[in-house]
Amino acid sequence: MVALWGLGLIEAAVAQSGSPLLQPVAAGKAEERGVAEWLERMHEASRRRNYVGTLVVSSNTGAMSSARIWHACDGRQQLERVESLTGTPRSTFRRNDEVVTFLPEARVARTERRESLGLFPDLLKSSESSIPEFYAARRIGSDRVAGFTADVVHLMPKDQLRYGYRIWSEKKSGLVVKLQTLDLDHVVLEQAAFSELQLDAPVRADKLSQMMAATGGWRVEKADAAKCSAAAEGWQLRAAVPGFKAVNCYRRPGAASAEGNIQWIFSDGLAAVSLFLETYDAKRHQQEGLFASGATQTLTQRVQDWWLTAVGEAPPQTLRVFAQNLERIK
Repeated sequence: MVALWGLGLIEAAVAQSGSPLLQPVAAGKAEERGVAEWLERMHEASRRRNYVGTLVVSSNTGAMSSARIWHACDGRQQLERVESLTGTPRSTFRRNDEVVTFLPEARVARTERRESLGLFPDLLKSSESSIPEFYAARRIGSDRVAGFTADVVHLMPKDQLRYGYRIWSEKKSGLVVKLQTLDLDHVVLEQAAFSELQLDAPVRADKLSQMMAATGGWRVEKADAAKCSAAAEGWQLRAAVPGFKAVNCYRRPGAASAEGNIQWIFSDGLAAVSLFLETYDAKRHQQEGLFASGATQTLTQRVQDWWLTAVGEAPPQTLRVFAQNLERIK
């Protein structure tokens, strides 16, 4: 669900109960919007508004983190700076698909490209979009977050293969100011919310670009992955997982062999699942199973002479369906 947060540089880990302050739904145009209209409005707000804020993310395991965000729009360019306020110090800058992460304790600057996962709104504008087929949207009330009045929208999955979302969308602009990921029983798994927010802040895109380029005196590590084809690498799915489309495939840096270390990415337009495949190593790959951290599920298992790690913000059964349909073809 990172697309709702503009450039999505925060690592989520979440969970609180729903707000008790929701106000009754009032009749009007907001009620009548469909899922595509809500998502398009939220995305456009993240692209067109400058803002500065503090985002707090929390998990149903009790984990919590926060970061300061500066977001700027410069024509067609989106620039963002995210300063971690908890954990290991780091500053992450992003200009469209270019990302630079500064790690001051090691004096390392890591550079990479993170292409779109095929998330909305591009899919919404495509005849191939399946978001309305697998999700419905309903406005359930209004609330205040970080001093702003917001519409509260429930995105409801239509099957058991994806999570639902409760989204607080700032009433005037549509900007997402709070987001909860809900399991199939509507229990909150993850939450991310602004504790403080300044809309239309005087954030200069050129200043963020200068800071992003200031790598002098830092050890620069490039982490770019090479694009590849899953079929050419010898993999396919016997049957498609409903709603999920393959959007990218990469050979990750540091692959030990011509076959090793592939990342195959799927998305339904909101959620994403990655299949990581590498040559099986009995010393390193010992524990098969399913592991959860907030809304993120991880499945590990041996596939012939390979090791699969499936990761995604999706129910456990979704990862199992991917694993069951994964097939080696050469």
